Amino acid sequence: MTQNNDLKSKIDQAVAFVSAQMKFAPTIGLILGSGLGGLVEQIDGVAIPYRDIPGFPVSTAPSHAGVLHIGKLLGQRIVAMQGRVHMYEGYSARDVAFPVHVMASLGAGTLLVSNASGGLNSDYAAGDIMLIEDHLSLPGLAGADPTRGPHHEELGPRYTSLNGTYDKALLEIAEKAAVALDCRTRRGVYGFVVGPALETPAEVRALRMLGCDAVGMSTAPEVIVARQRGLRVLGISAICNIAVSDVHDPHITSAEEVFDALTSAAPNLHKLVETVLIELSKEQ
Repeated sequence: MTQNNDLKSKIDQAVAFVSAQMKFAPTIGLILGSGLGGLVEQIDGVAIPYRDIPGFPVSTAPSHAGVLHIGKLLGQRIVAMQGRVHMYEGYSARDVAFPVHVMASLGAGTLLVSNASGGLNSDYAAGDIMLIEDHLSLPGLAGADPTRGPHHEELGPRYTSLNGTYDKALLEIAEKAAVALDCRTRRGVYGFVVGPALETPAEVRALRMLGCDAVGMSTAPEVIVARQRGLRVLGISAICNIAVSDVHDPHITSAEEVFDALTSAAPNLHKLVETVLIELSKEQ
């Protein structure tokens, strides 16, 4: 049972290190993926580089700063990840989800997670915002489940139910906030793949057949552990390109194309998350 004890011990060490530097326990966790990192400028609190936190994975992806922020944002007590880590960086699913264990142990009961993704639904366009209603984790189905391995009962159930993973009440709050902002959102299914290579046209067609509306390289491992720990979850995807599904299509998706669309979507993403946080403060 060494691995089991190692995970619990790592969580405890990270929580002790972070707790010593914060003034109050957070109630909401934020994973600020591509396009939302700027929100941390509004957080009044402390900032801790991931590399300083015992056992914490360190971001290497572009635009992911790798800093944990704890403080107040729009009246909410927040613990926010400025950037995340991905399996394509060489981390396991358990490594990727480790920060969520830390957030939960610090006191967070709600998780808001954002990502950049490719559109699969033919009705989508680059720059759209999709509220995640469900996800399909292909790596998870193939064995890369972040809850796999020796189990510790203090971290949640052995078998985590993923029915209703994305909280219906939070989805409704986000939709109402989007209407107030005159920001069009869609509900859809997020397909998780490891990457970093983009999908082939055949893979795009397969994901569509499996019911996915968007595809990306993050989010599912963190969300699975969030549900294991009993957190409510809201997931938001910025559609940054439309995936190519025809081998005869000459278009080659570029990083520049994706980042341009992300830049375009970022203002609406910021406003949406801010409005959701304000509404959650009213709820409390």
